[in-house]
Amino acid sequence: MTINIDGKALADEIVQSVADKVTLFKQKHAITPGLAVVLVGDDPASGVYVRNKIKRSEQAGLRSIEHRLSAEVSQAELDALIDALNQDSSVHGILVQLPLPSHLSDKKVIESISPAKDVDGFHPTNVGRLVTGEADLIPCTPLGCMMMLERQFVDLSGKHAVVIGRSNIVGKPMASLLLQANCTVTVVHSRTQNIEALCREADILVAAVGKPLFVKESWVKPGAVVIDVGINAIDKEVKRKLVGDVDYDAVFPHVSAITPVPGGVGPMTIACLMQNTLTAAECQLANAAAEQSLTKI
Repeated sequence: MTINIDGKALADEIVQSVADKVTLFKQKHAITPGLAVVLVGDDPASGVYVRNKIKRSEQAGLRSIEHRLSAEVSQAELDALIDALNQDSSVHGILVQLPLPSHLSDKKVIESISPAKDVDGFHPTNVGRLVTGEADLIPCTPLGCMMMLERQFVDLSGKHAVVIGRSNIVGKPMASLLLQANCTVTVVHSRTQNIEALCREADILVAAVGKPLFVKESWVKPGAVVIDVGINAIDKEVKRKLVGDVDYDAVFPHVSAITPVPGGVGPMTIACLMQNTLTAAECQLANAAAEQSLTKI
């Protein structure tokens, strides 16, 4: 019997766990972890994501600070805001909603956020720490995928995992996390030959390619666990419908477990953002205490 992996239910558990820890953190330190979210422009999808993140922040007991900027904002103005947030000790996490308008540089923004406050886990410093297995702040979507896999398998050691997609946001960090869990990892992409055959070898198949219904039944090994990271809007009978990168209806009967879209990876991404914000606050407090201790020597 195929298990439909309920990302929303697991996300609710994570947010509640974060809320419990935040309560203790406040009691011990008289500090409320703060998450600053920056939204540039009025893209409807980005607006929905930001609203959901702010709602979850409140549920987790975090202090949410929202900055909405015009789509015409200059790079200098955006950089100045990020610098101010970097310097603000009441802000422990900074998230700039991507993608940005075309005249702004995603790369420059990512690199300008303090690594200690980079709750998306995209800064090169945090990427390097992830590859070496030392990261505190891990990209939220891959982290959420790993939590679902660990709930499903408990021990991932020895499993063959295939990741479809090599993006810096999902594919590459996902592969690093799977390697750290002792999986044998294959990453396939647009230049891969015999991609269908490689996917059929996977005990774990993670689809993060951004193409609706890309993965068909014939691509999936019977009994595999499928994590569908994609979220794509398609027109169906006049109405808009959200689908993943996997042909869910066709694949479902043949696998042991699969994430739905929506309701799978998406809620986990936001829950992991809450967890990263608390982690960032804890690390910043510990580092400040360590620095203060050194000054007394």
